Amino acid sequence: MGEILENKICGIELKNPFILASGVLGLNKETLLIAQKGGAGALTIKSITLEPREGHETPNVAFFEVGMLNAFGYNNCGLKMAVEEFSDLSCFKIPVFGSCTAGNPNEFANIVKWLDKLDFKAIELPVSCPHTPGYGLLSGQNEAKFVESVMRRCRKKTKKPIFLKISAGLPNYVEVAIRAQKAGADAIVCSNTLPGMIIDINAKSPVLSFKKGGVSGPAIRPMVVKAVYELYKELKVPIIGVGGISRGEHAIEYLMAGASAVGIATGVLQRGPSVFRKCSGEVVSWMKEHHYKNVSELVGVAHERI
Repeated sequence: MGEILENKICGIELKNPFILASGVLGLNKETLLIAQKGGAGALTIKSITLEPREGHETPNVAFFEVGMLNAFGYNNCGLKMAVEEFSDLSCFKIPVFGSCTAGNPNEFANIVKWLDKLDFKAIELPVSCPHTPGYGLLSGQNEAKFVESVMRRCRKKTKKPIFLKISAGLPNYVEVAIRAQKAGADAIVCSNTLPGMIIDINAKSPVLSFKKGGVSGPAIRPMVVKAVYELYKELKVPIIGVGGISRGEHAIEYLMAGASAVGIATGVLQRGPSVFRKCSGEVVSWMKEHHYKNVSELVGVAHERI
């Protein structure tokens, strides 16, 4: 598919704009290689916490008509084992991004200090999660102040690009993103899952063991596209759009809204690990039909008629 899909984000060269989003196929190098084989342009590991976490008990995932509800609870091997697992990334031909989350700014910075020693091309910081109390933003916190504090501390620990991941469900997500940008964020990832619940009417109880969870998939795409559109008008840093992408036209929609790249998670489960290659082909076909020479030409075009 050649040069038509090639682009850059924060100086990082991508063969295509499709990034494996954190949360699926990112537990270790073996699973990341599956996404690389499937045609991804870059890979994001599953978010690491300071200590190992088993996550929430099953059932921790449920599918519904237009998406998925999950409460995995940030199950991961912890920082120490992650540093060992990802110490050698020479098997990857595409960029690999680290990802970590924590309960307070100092803990975020401590993890970033260790991830900085590895060959990650960037580090993602998810600062909101609807199903893991104690991680990221807490109820009642000043979101913008918390994010600014996280960014300032982490910025001192690494020169690598930092991608701050926020939720489109925050009432002040634009303000949060602007504060993050001022504090040193190199890109904004939008969005994390949005809070939700499904109830089994026969069992008369929520279907997940944790009761509430994070909604992902097609159900959230219109909300996140709108958020990306609003962020693009206010930010100078690039945006990575994540939410409900499983086909090429979904990615084009995000690019037109202002995203420079897109992340795929639930789409991997819907179309398999080759979803990246399938989406790339669909985008190329559309671009040729509409006479676009490079994917960067699509970024923000939905704003041009206003």
